[in-house]
Amino acid sequence: MKQNEKIENEELKKETEMQEPTSDAAEQAAENEAEKPVEEADPLAEMEAKLAAQKDQYLRLMADFDNYRKNQLKKTNDLLTYGGEEAFKKLLPIIDDFERAVEHNEKTEDVAALREGFKLIYGKLRTYLEQNGVTVIPAAAGDEFDENVHEAITMCPAPAPELKGKLVDCATKGYKYKDKVIRIAKVVVGE
Repeated sequence: MKQNEKIENEELKKETEMQEPTSDAAEQAAENEAEKPVEEADPLAEMEAKLAAQKDQYLRLMADFDNYRKNQLKKTNDLLTYGGEEAFKKLLPIIDDFERAVEHNEKTEDVAALREGFKLIYGKLRTYLEQNGVTVIPAAAGDEFDENVHEAITMCPAPAPELKGKLVDCATKGYKYKDKVIRIAKVVVGE
């Protein structure tokens, strides 16, 4: 039995010795890994990546804004250049009527018909202007002089005492576009 025990002890030693190098190798590998710096996320690289992403986003936003600004500038220029197009299109039929009246004037001797034709054309033009917000500034004889809408081009002796400081005559009509004066009425004021 002793011999069996010796054999068993020797086998155990061999197994232990065989396991020890394995244990030593495992310990050595663990030490090597401990010596290696743990690869954590590098904060500098992380910040550089964030900065690059922010810079890219900033450049894209600037490009989008620049495109928006150019588009708005083009729209504004087009509006200023072609804004009156519709107004002029609507005036063309009135111009056509004037041209027909001028042609008819050369062929006819009927003054009453010509006068009636011009009154119709004038009426069309006045209606068009009123529909688009253009109105005549009142400036009749006897009205009070208002420096906001009247320009006194001359002073004359008042034909009647009640016309002193008031309008005597209107040389040129004034017009308003909605609430804005676009042309002041030129008037004669009594003194």
